[in-house]
Amino acid sequence: YGISGSTNVQGEEVKKLDVLANDLFINMLKSSYTTCLLVSEENDTVIEVETEKQGKYIVCFDPLDGSSNIDCLVSIGSIFSIYKKDSTSKPDVSDALKPGREIVAAGYALYGSATMVVISIGAGPVNGFMLDPAIGEFILTDPDMKIKPRGKIYSINEGYESQWDEAVKKYVQSKKFPQNGKAYGARYVGSMVADVHRTLKYGGIFMYPATKDAPRGKLRLLYEGNPMAYIIEKAGGLASTGKMAILDVQPQQIHERVPVFMGSSEDVQELLAFHQQN
Repeated sequence: YGISGSTNVQGEEVKKLDVLANDLFINMLKSSYTTCLLVSEENDTVIEVETEKQGKYIVCFDPLDGSSNIDCLVSIGSIFSIYKKDSTSKPDVSDALKPGREIVAAGYALYGSATMVVISIGAGPVNGFMLDPAIGEFILTDPDMKIKPRGKIYSINEGYESQWDEAVKKYVQSKKFPQNGKAYGARYVGSMVADVHRTLKYGGIFMYPATKDAPRGKLRLLYEGNPMAYIIEKAGGLASTGKMAILDVQPQQIHERVPVFMGSSEDVQELLAFHQQN
């Protein structure tokens, strides 16, 4: 609870819980003897694991997503993606700069009314595990999760509407004032894990577009966009920057940002059609 009095590399206020979560992630991953390189939202540069503890995997993670919501007790979470290092050379930042198509496993943890981990490995399905505090184990409660082809909810921070491009403005207007059918409901938590998890469970679309102030978007590609896109696509949905699939973006730097549109396939396709028209 409260503020630790420092800022991270993104210029965001770092909470005490952020620091704790980041330290836990780093220490646990290093001591697993399976990783060689770590990329954290909280660290300016990549973290190279000590040689004697190195394994063959690279982990990119946001240790505590939605941390601005800590003090008001809104759901927060952790996001991660795992890559395999193919070469035998010394680990280098270039090993972490891979497109999302090369992810070998990804997922997120959501700390809400219950604690849940949603994960997909290799060619396997998306599975959801709920923590049972009585036995201290994660129970498979949501096997082979699939997202509806179309939902009834759109999720976006409407406070930035004046900074959106015309395609996003027109799309959101079409959801509020449809020519046919019922209007979509609006839901926005402001914690990506919570918003994407709801989208996965109930269908619809989650959007964090580029704005005039943030022309490349706000969400980070390696540890927010890619792992969530991986989960959504595995569950039968779509994830796009508005111009291309998020998983096809070739990262140039570890904290690179990207616009995000993800969710039910028909909803995302409809949004992309607005982009093509504009």
